Amino acid sequence: MKKKGLLIVISGPSGAGKGTVCKEYLKNNPETILSVSMTTRQPRRGEVDGVNYFFTDVATFERMIDEGGFLEHAKVYGNYYGTPKSFVKENLLAGRDVILEIDIQGALQVKEKFDEGVFIFIVPPTMEELKRRIQRRGTETPEELLRRFKSAYEEINFITRYNYLVINDSVKEAAKKIEAIVVAEKCRVDRNSDFYTNLQGGIDNAISIHR
Repeated sequence: MKKKGLLIVISGPSGAGKGTVCKEYLKNNPETILSVSMTTRQPRRGEVDGVNYFFTDVATFERMIDEGGFLEHAKVYGNYYGTPKSFVKENLLAGRDVILEIDIQGALQVKEKFDEGVFIFIVPPTMEELKRRIQRRGTETPEELLRRFKSAYEEINFITRYNYLVINDSVKEAAKKIEAIVVAEKCRVDRNSDFYTNLQGGIDNAISIHR
């Protein structure tokens, strides 16, 4: 029987570099699947259905909400966004690990429905570095910059709701830490109960034969 994959949920404040770290991890682990979200907004130029997003209409999305079809969902600027439960489940049952890069509110929704996931919080080495990274984008006004920095400061308080903390002082090293976490999680006894049961049965048989 194929072993079930891991759901790896990655969050962190704006400017922590979680998207870059995820890309580095996926580059080194191409067998891992990046979860595709569903949305009711219109596709932008170059976006492909099923690759960038699953594009759908409001009625379908709301029906899926009523049917419990999402691990998490939210409405942002008039459009729905959510993680389809079926997409994640199908890949996990096929033995593939799935990465879900998501905001903190969404991650906490996922944890309520799927607590066997691996929840990783990405942070910069210091708050000063976080501020520098946000400033480096050059896309925010001073007011927006202050709002983002305050929001990041508040989001860091949710670290204790996660299983692991990864400090992103180097993208390559942060990705390696996630790889180490995944290896460790796959070695946990409670994720290998079938193997343990079979091993125990083999030991019992061997003892009975030699009695």
